[in-house]
Amino acid sequence: MRSPHPSRRRVLAGSLSALATAGVLGPTAGCAAPSAAASGRTRIRFWHLFGGGDGVNMQTMLDAFRAARPDIELEATTLQWGAPYYTKLGMAGAGGRAPEVAALHMARLAGFGPGRLVDPFDPDLLAEAGVRPEDFPEDLWRRGQIDGRQYAVPLDTHPLVLYYQTDICRKAGLMDGKRLKPIGGAAEFTEALRAAKRVTGAAALVTETLGPDCITPWRLFSTFYSQTGGTVLTPDGKGLALDDAKALRVLEYMASLVDEGLWTRRADYGASVGIFNQGRTAFHLNGDWEVTTFRTGGTPFSMARVPALFGRATAQADSHAFVLPHQRGRDTGTDRAACAFVGWMLKNSVEWAAGGHVPAYRPVLADPAYLALDPQSAYRDVIDDVVLDEPAWFAGSASRMWIELGEVFSTLLTGSRTPREALSEAKRRLGRLLDTRNPLPGVAS
Repeated sequence: MRSPHPSRRRVLAGSLSALATAGVLGPTAGCAAPSAAASGRTRIRFWHLFGGGDGVNMQTMLDAFRAARPDIELEATTLQWGAPYYTKLGMAGAGGRAPEVAALHMARLAGFGPGRLVDPFDPDLLAEAGVRPEDFPEDLWRRGQIDGRQYAVPLDTHPLVLYYQTDICRKAGLMDGKRLKPIGGAAEFTEALRAAKRVTGAAALVTETLGPDCITPWRLFSTFYSQTGGTVLTPDGKGLALDDAKALRVLEYMASLVDEGLWTRRADYGASVGIFNQGRTAFHLNGDWEVTTFRTGGTPFSMARVPALFGRATAQADSHAFVLPHQRGRDTGTDRAACAFVGWMLKNSVEWAAGGHVPAYRPVLADPAYLALDPQSAYRDVIDDVVLDEPAWFAGSASRMWIELGEVFSTLLTGSRTPREALSEAKRRLGRLLDTRNPLPGVAS
């Protein structure tokens, strides 16, 4: 997964009518798909949004699939990450001109009008491909269901994780052999940051705190707030459920680390990655996808789950999943080939895990090839403790909620809002989102 930073203009100002006028439903959106190519092979088309290191890993997997299944003619198309991808995919489904398979962030499923813009999988065809519910974390599998039908099959989960510099942490007395010592609670994390600062003389933690479409502050709040047991929205995603006391506890703690000089106050996404990659700070909180960047940089580092600072050992996450975009007349032959493709990708997802993501298919978690990935396999047990956004149309990766609340909590970290002011503004913006209709065509709010 590339750094999830879509342009604000693409998210908030790109209207569906303008996209239609620009021709996103033209030939590039997909024409009528025959169930078999002229060669006699079953043809399926796969749309995805993976660039950077993820794009390289995905291409390797797609090439391997083509070699393993010459009976299936696979056409793969990489589209622009974020809002442009989801708008185009939604409109293709609404127009019945969609590909046979596509990638979707699981937390965006509710906003994709299951039954309108995406179709359910046939459980018999999934079983035929070796895809069984018991091979996935129960909660993650359930998130792919709407009204008892399976609309999404998870490929991975990509949680917020803690990167740490092993040399600095060793000098600070924070290492236990090759791994970071367990950190139990907010007070212990503060002490760990202080110990690391004594070694470097600089702030011990760096994250993205500002910049266009700054979303990391939201992911940090979501992680820590989930550890208190709180939820942002009601379970159905239609109401506000923020607990003021729990949210303030988290926001005040976040602000205190910045105020004490333990957390770098001002860094955009690129700067935060660069500061850590240069070995100038001990800790970095980010998504798991920067592992390739840091391995290439050569600075000795490792990765761990985000410590349980507020009780529960949860971490904010999303999940790349496979879906069947809506088609007016589904064909059993292409559906069978699509399920075979999904099953093969799941069973061969060690290559995908090299990019940092935790495989959702449990048998891969025990694969010796996956266990040999270091540090990627070190935080694999987080798979049972990830927290996805509640099911709302405006939630999930590259969503309006991430950008709106990322901006709010950015102002907390940079010092222009107090914790109470940030909480008040976050609630105001969530209320506005809850009152706004889903803009995708054919989807009821």
